[in-house]
Amino acid sequence: MRFDKTEISLAAIAIACVLFGFVSPGWLIFLLTIAFAKALVVQGVVMQMRSGLVSFGQGLFYCIGGYTVGMGGQFFGIHDAIAALTLGMLVAIAVAMLLGLLLTRYRDIFFAMLSLAFSMILFGILVKSPELGSTDGFNVHNWTVFGWAPEGGEGSQLTVFTLTVLAGLVIAVLIHRYTKAGIGVICEAVRENEVRVEYLGLSPRWLLYGNYVCAAAVSALGGGLTALATGHVDPEMAYWTTSGEFIFIALLGGLGHVAAPFIAAVVFSVVRTYAIELVPHTWQMILGFTLLGVIVFLPKGLWSLVSRKKSGERA
Repeated sequence: MRFDKTEISLAAIAIACVLFGFVSPGWLIFLLTIAFAKALVVQGVVMQMRSGLVSFGQGLFYCIGGYTVGMGGQFFGIHDAIAALTLGMLVAIAVAMLLGLLLTRYRDIFFAMLSLAFSMILFGILVKSPELGSTDGFNVHNWTVFGWAPEGGEGSQLTVFTLTVLAGLVIAVLIHRYTKAGIGVICEAVRENEVRVEYLGLSPRWLLYGNYVCAAAVSALGGGLTALATGHVDPEMAYWTTSGEFIFIALLGGLGHVAAPFIAAVVFSVVRTYAIELVPHTWQMILGFTLLGVIVFLPKGLWSLVSRKKSGERA
């Protein structure tokens, strides 16, 4: 198996991040863990945006991943983190295979609103479920990795951070290869002209269906890692503002590269953290101005800064 420059660079950055985690304070490790976990969900959003669909309900699969990890340990005795994360992805795939049969019939605002509707249905079910903690949710604890239980808060944080970085590396490489492969290129062609794709003898609907299912699995992985990092799950994971946050990050980073969601998620987390600390009553406005500035001056997202620099060096 041959690796290109992008994949080698991603691996080097992942190794650097893990090493950086050993010398970083706990608060920074936690911030980066949540940012990278949410970036995985954003990868799912970006996959669909590349094919011309915008999901306003990606929180559905983010929540499924988180709750599956929590419920696996609390109700079914599944304490191994890898097994719980895998189970969360499988549950998300099953749900996406069912919902995708309906959603991939629609485009534009109809797809966006339907995806949001299903996410809010899950939110309503969880809020009305006292067995799952209702609006408060419940805690996730006593998890292990292949039978090994990390000791102490810092050990647990560093373990989840390492898992998140490794998961991010694997997903980034897979999505990079997916976008460069024929099916990834065809999904972009569906966005540009669906009729011409049909003339090629391909079914845009089933291409979008497969894309939707893959995006669901990636998003559920991000939700499961978030649950492990925070030690808690609640219905807000499926709420519309959470899904809106993922779209915000996707627009902030742009669609130009597989690394863009990770960069944008870190920038978003840092800006929000310091905005809440410095201007706690107007932090939403700070985020709004941040996105407005990116849309006006960098319409292709933060990654366009990198692509411009590369273009300048080549010139």
